[in-house]
Amino acid sequence: QVSLVESGGGLVQPGGSLRLSCEASGFTLDYYTIGWFRQAPGKEREGVACISSSDGWSWYAEIVKGRFTISRDNGKNTAHLEMNSVKPEDTAVYYCAAFQSTGRTMRFFRPIEVRDFHFWGQGIQVNVSA
Repeated sequence: QVSLVESGGGLVQPGGSLRLSCEASGFTLDYYTIGWFRQAPGKEREGVACISSSDGWSWYAEIVKGRFTISRDNGKNTAHLEMNSVKPEDTAVYYCAAFQSTGRTMRFFRPIEVRDFHFWGQGIQVNVSA
C-alpha cells in the first residue's frame, strides 16, 4: 500500500515557525520528486515548493520564497517543509505529493501544478492566528 502521511500541523502565531513532515510508506522516496501544496477555503490548491530526487534542486512559490524551506531525508523516507515568519494568509490545508523521477534531472521553470504529481497525502491543517 503506497501512502504519504503528513504531520506537524496545528496552530501557530503570526511570525512563528512550524515544521511539516511527510512520511512515505510502500515505496522509496529516493526516486521521487516531492512537492508541497496548500489549499485555503474557497481557493484552488496551489503549489508551495518542490524538491527533486536527483540533486536536491528546489523550487518555491514567490509568496513563500525566503520563508519556507523544503528538504528531504531519504534515510528516513521523509520530507519536510520548514515554515518560518508565517502569516495569517498561510492558513490552509497542506498536502504532500510525489511523482517518480528516477534518472531524470527535474527542473520547474513554472509553478508546480496538481497534474504534475501522482501520489498525495490526506492533508494537514495549518492555522496562523494570534
